[in-house]
Amino acid sequence: MRKVGKDNLQNVMEYTWNNYTVLVAEDDPLNYRYVELLLSRRTGINIIWAKDGKEAVNLCKNNDAIDIVLLDLQLPVLDGLNSLQRIKERNPFLPVIIQTANSWNNEEEKCTQAGCDAFFNKPLDMEQILSTMSICLNRYSSHKLDKINS
Repeated sequence: MRKVGKDNLQNVMEYTWNNYTVLVAEDDPLNYRYVELLLSRRTGINIIWAKDGKEAVNLCKNNDAIDIVLLDLQLPVLDGLNSLQRIKERNPFLPVIIQTANSWNNEEEKCTQAGCDAFFNKPLDMEQILSTMSICLNRYSSHKLDKINS
């Protein structure tokens, strides 16, 4: 457990994403709760939970407020790879970060070819996730501004 002191307080508070929304597609309630707690405490980001791949695709299709997706590969109803492909078909610029506990059969390569923006194995390194999310959100925000201004 990291103790928060004056020296590392800046690292803890560097992400302020109150104006952003993340879709967390995770079927395991404990894994979701872990991600939700860390994201809400560290970033203030708005969080939507999808419990299966089909729900994730439908939420991305019907909710333009979603700015980034954290997508588990092992999802019921529609797996993560197919969910990723459908999400990217509709919005190729929406950042999708894959998270999985079971990485085999060139899963990372398949996901990269399908358009994922990053790929992480569980257990998740939240510092890496937050850093990657920051890069993706900045890039996506720029794209949204360009779209509005054109």
